[in-house]
Amino acid sequence: MSGSTPPAGDTASGAMATGKHRAARAVFFVGLAVAIAASIAMLYLDMPKQVTGMLVIVLSIVLLLMGIPVGIAMLGAAVLGLYALSGPRVVTSTLESVGFDAVASWSYSVIPMFILMGMLLWKSGLTETAFESARRWLGWMPGGLAVATNFAGAALAASSGSTIGITYALGRVSIPEMLKTGYHPQLAVGSVAAAGTLGQIIPPSLLLVVYAGAASQPVGHQLLAGVVPGLMLALAFALMIVTRAVVDPSMAPRVDMSKVSWRMRMESLVEGVPILIVVVTVIGGLFAGIFTATEAGVFGMFAALLFGTINCLRTNGSWRAVATMIRESLAGTLTSTASIFLLIIGVVVLTRAMALSQVPNALAQGIVDMGLGRIELLLILILVYLLLGMFMDTLAMMLLTIPVLLAPLKAVGVDPLWFGVFLVVMAEVGLLTPPLGILTFIVHRIALDPQANLGKPISLGTVFKGVAPFALTAIVVLLLLIFFPGIVTWLPSQSSG
Repeated sequence: MSGSTPPAGDTASGAMATGKHRAARAVFFVGLAVAIAASIAMLYLDMPKQVTGMLVIVLSIVLLLMGIPVGIAMLGAAVLGLYALSGPRVVTSTLESVGFDAVASWSYSVIPMFILMGMLLWKSGLTETAFESARRWLGWMPGGLAVATNFAGAALAASSGSTIGITYALGRVSIPEMLKTGYHPQLAVGSVAAAGTLGQIIPPSLLLVVYAGAASQPVGHQLLAGVVPGLMLALAFALMIVTRAVVDPSMAPRVDMSKVSWRMRMESLVEGVPILIVVVTVIGGLFAGIFTATEAGVFGMFAALLFGTINCLRTNGSWRAVATMIRESLAGTLTSTASIFLLIIGVVVLTRAMALSQVPNALAQGIVDMGLGRIELLLILILVYLLLGMFMDTLAMMLLTIPVLLAPLKAVGVDPLWFGVFLVVMAEVGLLTPPLGILTFIVHRIALDPQANLGKPISLGTVFKGVAPFALTAIVVLLLLIFFPGIVTWLPSQSSG
């Protein structure tokens, strides 16, 4: 009816949306003003090299906050810094060579293989078997379904390395299963998000590969360095879940497993053999020195393609389904690889700008003069990365800080191999923490589906509350790694590769 008053809820939501748009516009224009000021200062003011280098970092962060894509933001700020530091000739020679040289690396060729491996396992439906197998074996425990979700995530992490793929696969299956059993929504969604974080710590891990290239570390050893810490995280998450379920049984009611026979458990193990073969191919081949990291990626991808095809034919009965699986996997691999390579190009240019500005050297000398030891510096970096993770993309946070921090870390005796694991764990914690925590938003999106939430909508606040205990648990594990660094370096040191 014309002239009628809109409902109060519509008015409130409209006012909230208007407020968000105004805040976004304000952030954009403030960022634009800061970016222009920083650019003018670099180009027209006679400043020390270190000040120019710091302005490059500030400009990168401002561009990211304005919503500029990560690779373009880093590349644009770095090119401007190079121009201010060394003139147009250096910029021209850098751009002529870096587009090819930065990514035409044998170590980076593993990236598309790992992505394709994970896409094939996800699109073929093999990932869903991991949760069912874990449910049949672990469902009897306090918080058994959440523990099953956690270990299923660990198994999938060791066979695909796709954080988002693992989260989607587990969320669709385990959230409704837990809610149906009476689990508290916080524990249901929190366990799914935490299981997804294991995807970039347990190899194959794209983040560890990218770090290894940026920090000039051997890729195979860097991947092996993530195995023990990743398993520790999975066990710590499981222990925290069981503890919460014992202290407050209403969080996770016991599941009736009387209908699950031992035969069904053994059948689930057989169904999980394809994922086990992929895991043994990648991690076992690396450890035994049979494969390089790239070769392990190729053989793992072929194993995923073979078993994915068999599973598609078994469940759908047509080659058309297989063709669709391969087409969607290739498309996802191409777009993901291109975005990662653009980031790598950006960080190479940024590294050159940082080297010319001498910011890392000045920072290293400052830390030495302050008398900060290894432990004190790493404790400070936990707080720094928690802050950065609140408003920066995971890869951006890593690649922006690697060129700046490697020299100071070496000055206080931090092993670059060890720091790669530290950095990836903090990056994954950043995937959970507000306001950006992408995994939190992915889980919330899954939980909005009536088929997943069983008709009981789950708010974003509930998801953030659910992931908080897991983020704290990850930081506790990280503290153990700081005080006992040999946990990280032991397995690579035993490798024959």
